[in-house]
Amino acid sequence: MKFVDLARITVKAGRGGNGCLSFHREKYLPKGGPDGADGGRGGDVIFETVGGVVTLADFEYDKRFQAGHAGHGRGSMQTGSNGSDLIIHLPCGTLVRDADSDEILADMTEQGQRFVAAKGGRGGRGNAHFASSVRRAPRFAEKGDEGEERTLLLELKLIADVGLVGLPNAGKSSILAAISGAKPKIAGYPFTTLSPNLGVLAVDDQQVIIADVPGLIEGAHDNKGLGHHFLRHVERTQLLIHVLDLSEKDVIKDWEVVRNEFSAYGAQIAEHPYLVVGNKTDIPGTEENASILAREMASIGQKCLFVSAKNGDGIQPLIDEIIEMVRLYQESAAYAPKHEMIPLIEVKPELRRRSTTPEPVSIVRLTDGSFRVGHINLEKTISRIDFDQDDALMKFARVLKRLKVEEALEEAGAKTGDKVYIGEVEFDFQPDRIVE
Repeated sequence: MKFVDLARITVKAGRGGNGCLSFHREKYLPKGGPDGADGGRGGDVIFETVGGVVTLADFEYDKRFQAGHAGHGRGSMQTGSNGSDLIIHLPCGTLVRDADSDEILADMTEQGQRFVAAKGGRGGRGNAHFASSVRRAPRFAEKGDEGEERTLLLELKLIADVGLVGLPNAGKSSILAAISGAKPKIAGYPFTTLSPNLGVLAVDDQQVIIADVPGLIEGAHDNKGLGHHFLRHVERTQLLIHVLDLSEKDVIKDWEVVRNEFSAYGAQIAEHPYLVVGNKTDIPGTEENASILAREMASIGQKCLFVSAKNGDGIQPLIDEIIEMVRLYQESAAYAPKHEMIPLIEVKPELRRRSTTPEPVSIVRLTDGSFRVGHINLEKTISRIDFDQDDALMKFARVLKRLKVEEALEEAGAKTGDKVYIGEVEFDFQPDRIVE
């Protein structure tokens, strides 16, 4: 499967069902009361992390996702069916961002986590909902709300215990193959690895996931070479293994390039615990570089091992050291304070008492002399009115009167016949015609 770690998709939740306009009718009961029921709620689009998925390749060509629409309400108090939710599976380690604001919406790091990416529209209320002692036969019902639509950016950051890092052709893939059951592509030229490879090192009851990520070059923090496509997969690792090619001319400079790129990139990668491994000891003439590297690491108190991934020299000590360091890190992490995580379960807003004083509306005069009315809830309320129904205009008039829209328009200079816009609704201003 092709490895993809970035994707841009659009998700749209289901539309809410319309409320029903209906009156009860049966023999000997010609004037029964209203019995139009509410529409159902539109389906949500839900992200869920699952195991066994390590790429966003499914989103490379399929980029638009739609949840199910709800059923409309019917007579005899039959509520419309809810729309079916759409569950989209993501690999663990996926970061979800809003494409417009770049805001992080969810950081999905554990299997089974869920995040509601788009909420379904509310169902419209049927005319039975509006019946009262004053209004016994309401001849209007609400339309359902449209479901949320969002464009999202998905960014995969692999979750592994150990990350093999180093310059191209340092032998990272060979080491991964030697210490785990992975079978990465291996060849003697730079950038053999163009996407991360995963392997599992199993010792006793311990399973360590190891990621061989693409080699970086100087300037990777500025996105040169494979750049950020490499560095993002290092962020979540617990332990880094710096693999150095002992056959290169200046092994210390190679080491410094990697460390400098980590520091420049940020995300605290340079602070990860790490182990330095000199590879290719089987090549003649590498003894001097090995000695130089050993002295340099000893001067900073850093442990250094030497291996030949090709013929297996030093592989078992390397495995033992990896297991020991991972266990040590996990034990210390268990007592470390937990980082605050982005909530993945939608928190219901606190119930607010309805204020006796409605929020004021805002009036904007447009360049063509018309007016646009703005209000926190007015546009949504108006969008639910079906103007094809008998009493819809009366309901519309009552909403405007309750919010004192007419008075606000007159204060802004509106005259009879001026165009007024509320959301997508357009009408001519006719003062003194709004009634109870």
